[in-house]
Amino acid sequence: MVGEGRQLTLIQPDLCVNGVWDVDLGKLREAGITDILIDIDNTIAPWGGYEIPPAVVDWLERAKSLGFGVCLLSNNFASRVEHFSRRLGVPAVCGWVKPWPWGFRRALSVLGVEPGRAVMIGDQLFTDAAGAKRLGLMTILVDPLSERESVYTRFKRRIERLMGRKRPGERMP
Repeated sequence: MVGEGRQLTLIQPDLCVNGVWDVDLGKLREAGITDILIDIDNTIAPWGGYEIPPAVVDWLERAKSLGFGVCLLSNNFASRVEHFSRRLGVPAVCGWVKPWPWGFRRALSVLGVEPGRAVMIGDQLFTDAAGAKRLGLMTILVDPLSERESVYTRFKRRIERLMGRKRPGERMP
């Protein structure tokens, strides 16, 4: 199909890893990244859960201590997102904001950063990677923290696999 390769590159992440703890902050800095937009459900906490794995907390604290700006970007309800925002001491943008450009622009505005200096980290191609790529952000796809997901997300996961979702360990460009 004509244009098929271009369509795939519009959603393919720049890097795939097992979890946020595998993202090398030094390499992000070398790539000119100063700020991190990060998803919540199945990226920093299991879907529907409120506990953040210690490895995720440690990684986020290290990122902040190195001077990275961090903003949570989630399609979830404000009450859930605010819990994580308070817990981690970072700002958040929530509601039905992904993959729409305005949600990403709002998070970039909160951090005061241009798209080329930010990375979006999340577990879904169609919301996290696709939305961020459209604006020129670097994208990192993590494996979901839990197999527990909404029916809607499980449906999207099947399509992700059909589209050749990259596997962990593939390098940054």
